Amino acid sequence: MQKPIYSVGQVNHYIRRMFEQDILLNFLYVRGEVSNCKYHSTGHIYFSLKDTAGAMNCVMFRGDRKGLAFPMKDGDKVVIGGTVDIYEKTGSYQLYAKDIKLEGAGLLYERFLKLKAELSEMGMFDPLYKKPIPRYASRVGVITAPTGAAVRDIQSISKRRNPYVQLILYPALVQGEGAAASLCRALAYMDTRNLDVIIIGRGGGSYEDLWAFNEEEVARAIFNCQTPVISAVGHETDTTIADYVADLRAPTPSAAAELAVFDIREFDAGCAHVRQKLNAGMQRHLTKAAYRTKQLKNRFELLSPVRRLRDRRQRLMHLEESLERAMIARLEAARRRHERTEEMLTRRMEQKLQNRSRRFGLILTRFKGLNPLDRLKAGYAYVATPSGRALRSVKDISENDELKIHAVDGVVTARVEAVQERGKNNGIDK
Repeated sequence: MQKPIYSVGQVNHYIRRMFEQDILLNFLYVRGEVSNCKYHSTGHIYFSLKDTAGAMNCVMFRGDRKGLAFPMKDGDKVVIGGTVDIYEKTGSYQLYAKDIKLEGAGLLYERFLKLKAELSEMGMFDPLYKKPIPRYASRVGVITAPTGAAVRDIQSISKRRNPYVQLILYPALVQGEGAAASLCRALAYMDTRNLDVIIIGRGGGSYEDLWAFNEEEVARAIFNCQTPVISAVGHETDTTIADYVADLRAPTPSAAAELAVFDIREFDAGCAHVRQKLNAGMQRHLTKAAYRTKQLKNRFELLSPVRRLRDRRQRLMHLEESLERAMIARLEAARRRHERTEEMLTRRMEQKLQNRSRRFGLILTRFKGLNPLDRLKAGYAYVATPSGRALRSVKDISENDELKIHAVDGVVTARVEAVQERGKNNGIDK
C-alpha cells in the first residue's frame, strides 16, 4: 500500500499542532545568554538564546514589552518565560517571550530600575531641587574609603589646582555590609561642618561593589543634605542612584575634584584680566571725563557772563564806531544842505522873530495887569495849604493847620486857630 504524500504546509501545520498540545511547551522558563539582539522599528525584539549546548531563536512582540524591565543587550544572562511554537511559513520554531529577567547581577539591576523609578516619581531627581555647586569653594568635604585610588586622586588634583582649598576627609565604608549606614552617618556629620561642597564616591568596581550607592537610605541622605553634593562613583560608564539624586554627577572621583576645587592659576589669571579690564575701563572713563570737562570748560567760557559782557562791549564799540561814522556822514551831508538854506532860513527866522516880537508885545500889554507879582507888590498875599496848594476855601483847612503866606519879599508861616465859614449866622451870605 502506497503511503500518502503531504505538502510542506501540511507537515508544518501538523508539527504546530503537536507543539500546541504539548503542555510543557505552552509556557516554560529557559535560561541562556542573549545574542544577535535587534530592536526592530515595529517595536518587536528579535534575538537568540544560547548556552554551551545549543541555541534557539526568540522574539518578544511589541505588546509583550511590558515584561522587559531593562534594556536587553548581547551577553546578558537571562531567564525567559514564554511559549515555544512553530512559524508555519518557514517551518522554524522559536521561543515567544512574555517575561524576561536578568539572572545574577541582573537581579540587582532590576532592583536598581525599580528604585530609580520610585524615587523619580517622588521627584527626588527633579532639577528643581538641585543646589548649585559653589564656584569658589574653600572647604571641601570628601566621603570615601581612607585608602585607595579615589582619595589619592582627589588629594592630588586638589593640591595641583589649588593648595589653599581645605579638604576634610570622612573615612567611610564604600562596599559590603554596613556600607550604606556608614555613608549615611558620614553625610549627616559632614552636613554640620560648614562645608562649601561634599564629594561622595569611590573608585571602580563590580556592580555588586558599587551597590551601596544604589541603596534608598543613601539616596535619601543625599537628597536631605543641605550642603551641595557631588556624586563620584566608579568609572565614567558606571551609573548609580546616588548620581541621579546628587546635585551634580562627576564621571570619576578625579573629575569630582576638578569640579569642586577651582584652579587658583585660572583664578589669578581671571583676576588679572578683570584688573586689566577695570584699569582700561577707568582710563577710558578718565579720558572721557577729561574730554567732557574740557568741553564744559569751553562751553562755560563761551557762556560765562564775563565773556559775554566782554563780547557785548566789543560789539558795542563796533556799533558806536559805526554809528559815529554814520552820524559824521549824515552831519556832513546835512551841513552841506544846511549851508545852502542857511541864508534863507536866517531871513525867514528874522522875519518870524519880528512878527512874534510884535505879537508878544501885544500879549504882554494885555496880561500885564494879571501878573501875580504885581498883585503882591500891591499889598496882596498868596496863602498856601499844608499840601502846598492855593487856599481857595475854608473847607480846605482845619484848626492847627500850618499855612504858608507868600508876600512879595518872603514867606510867613501861620497856624490856624479857628475856621469860620461865611454864612447867615454872622449876617453874611455864603
